[in-house]
Amino acid sequence: MVTIDELVAYSDALLQVGEFQDYCPNGLQVEGRGEVRRIVSGVTASQALVDAAIEAGADVLLVHHGYFWKGEPAPIVGMKRRRIAALLAHGVSLLAYHLPLDAHPELGNNARLAAELELSIEGWFGGGRGPDIACHGRPAQPLTPAGLAGWLETRLGRAPLHLPGRPERIERLAWCTGAAQSYIEAAAALGVDAFISGEASEQTTHLARELGIHYFGAGHHATERGGPRALGGHLAEKFSLEHRFIDIDNPV
Repeated sequence: MVTIDELVAYSDALLQVGEFQDYCPNGLQVEGRGEVRRIVSGVTASQALVDAAIEAGADVLLVHHGYFWKGEPAPIVGMKRRRIAALLAHGVSLLAYHLPLDAHPELGNNARLAAELELSIEGWFGGGRGPDIACHGRPAQPLTPAGLAGWLETRLGRAPLHLPGRPERIERLAWCTGAAQSYIEAAAALGVDAFISGEASEQTTHLARELGIHYFGAGHHATERGGPRALGGHLAEKFSLEHRFIDIDNPV
């Protein structure tokens, strides 16, 4: 058992939340009961995940996508009220880490995606709101574009969107989980053959064609399961807690 204050203080320090200028508050977003024995982790604090965490008897719901995003309406009404009311009614704390959980070199989304895809990390890039969060490196062996697409589908359980570039072999690549398609130009400047992220925008097609870099949209949700799962497992081991990762299906 650990107190929620101890858990939050440790997690904030581990992920260096003070180093980031983020789009949302990182750390404790909704305070529940004071003692923690069981953590449920997941990607997004949707109503489905909140309900599943309550059903699982969680004291803490740990996510990558929490609440109170920059620019969203402030009133706690409608969908937001229902989600928060459910957490409060059952004493479940909401702990959310966004950019800090992308950047962590061992537990972060990009580090875990590298491990899942058997990619070696040779460097980091893509800072601006704090430490760098994106990676570049190499696959275990050179791949054709079709081979990389198949490997992504095998490992992530979702067929990626492939926007073709020019190289016939992918020997170096870069990646950044979630909605990081805007990093494609920075990735191309590194001289890599391909860039993997979660989503694609209309202009991503033109950038891939004109920069000559393969782009793979492997799914925002699919690429960001690793961080919450790894952090939840780490906290459970550190403080002798129960932990369960719950995956709420999302095709995006």
